[in-house]
Amino acid sequence: MKTLVTASWVIAHDGRSHVEIPDGAVLIEGDTVLAVGERTELDRHPAGERIDLGDAVITPGLIDLDALTDIDHLILDSWGSPELSTGFTWSSEYFDAPRAVFDAAERRTVREYALTQLALHGITSYMPIASEVHSDWAETYEDFVAMAEVSSRLGLRSFLGPSFRSGVNVIGTDGKRTVRFDEEAGRRGLADALRFLDHTELLDDPLVTGVLLPCRIETLTPDLLRDVAEAAGRRGALIRLHALQGVSEREFIQRTYGRTPLQLIAESGLLSDRLIVPHGVVLDVHPEILGTDTGDVAVLADAGVSIVHCPLTNARYAHNLHTFGGYRAQGVNLCLGTDSFPPDLIRGIDVGTQIAKLQAGDLGQGHLAGYFDALWTGGATALHRPDLGRLAPGAAADLAAFALDDFRMGVTEDPLRTLVLNGTARDAVLTMVAGKVVMRDGAIPGVDLPALRRAGQRLFDQMRAAYPERDHRRRPVDELFPPVFPRG
Repeated sequence: MKTLVTASWVIAHDGRSHVEIPDGAVLIEGDTVLAVGERTELDRHPAGERIDLGDAVITPGLIDLDALTDIDHLILDSWGSPELSTGFTWSSEYFDAPRAVFDAAERRTVREYALTQLALHGITSYMPIASEVHSDWAETYEDFVAMAEVSSRLGLRSFLGPSFRSGVNVIGTDGKRTVRFDEEAGRRGLADALRFLDHTELLDDPLVTGVLLPCRIETLTPDLLRDVAEAAGRRGALIRLHALQGVSEREFIQRTYGRTPLQLIAESGLLSDRLIVPHGVVLDVHPEILGTDTGDVAVLADAGVSIVHCPLTNARYAHNLHTFGGYRAQGVNLCLGTDSFPPDLIRGIDVGTQIAKLQAGDLGQGHLAGYFDALWTGGATALHRPDLGRLAPGAAADLAAFALDDFRMGVTEDPLRTLVLNGTARDAVLTMVAGKVVMRDGAIPGVDLPALRRAGQRLFDQMRAAYPERDHRRRPVDELFPPVFPRG
């Protein structure tokens, strides 16, 4: 069956770049885009279903390569002083006897809550990220079998694999941060991850792709990193590795292994166009490192590594990319991620473009087109999926649409500038994956949003209440997370 989706604007791709089509339409057959153009031209085609979105902008589906699939902790830990922030990490005592805050059924509910949020914000393709703080080690094979089922039922396009690690950041009895290791736990985690790759092959579900998602680089030993690289090469799998994201990470790796994180990545054999790195901030160009470019960025560009830029989360944790324009100029493939709640890539682009202006001291250096290229083309490049991130004949029928007719949106000038400056991803009115509607006007088939919201709040409260048992000083919740103003 053919479907015609129309709106006041469509962001199409002409083979060279994205283009804006006023009063546009997208013609879809099955899971593929047949044509994109003006409404008057495509309206003549017979279509079994017509979806008219009115005053809205239809875009390629949003690609989130560091997508929160958890009950967000940033609302808690992005406000802490250095003294309080030690309470967000396991104590060394807790390392010896950890426990999972959620059971398997609760973890499944957490995933459904988070994936529903992605769909409501226009995200069509995602690669998950979740905190290991409230687990008893990391993620499991069984968790991801369940997650794949939930994701496919919702209709999202997923790139999945359980995270694994051989070490955990802990606060010692001296109050200082270090990493404690259990290499066998890391080995079991990698085995689980490879087992999940086998599972996705047996699923033969076009919406589920297995990938390798090791945790933060400082929580993996060099031997385990080499084994990940070997397994990925043998299986042809994508790898995402959180790295180059903090000064403490860099200092620990230099102190422990006598090399920088980038050198460790290179020595492990991970440098390739299959490697995806959130956040890629702490390189030689960063002002807290050298403040000058000695070649780190070029190493990433030459290898074809993709950097997942998470501008909203970076700003909240006060460590920004130096700089978005500089990385692009050297040929680094940049893509985007949310990394925390809300999974709002439109707000992320807004924050990123304003920071770019501040860094350059030039209103013309916001790189708005570059940010949207990163969102769509950069994400598709990182995934090795040229059929994603564009609306053109032959592309996958993954699209999102955002309303422009809300009075609070104000007047429309350019649809993308208006959306970024005046709107958010909460203005999404349609999420479509492989030609099927996932979300329409804030509703998702089969999902009871009020009930899921109540479950999410209950699980968040449960997670928050568990922090004192991990804190090395056993401080109460209200001391770890004081209110904005005293409560009467």
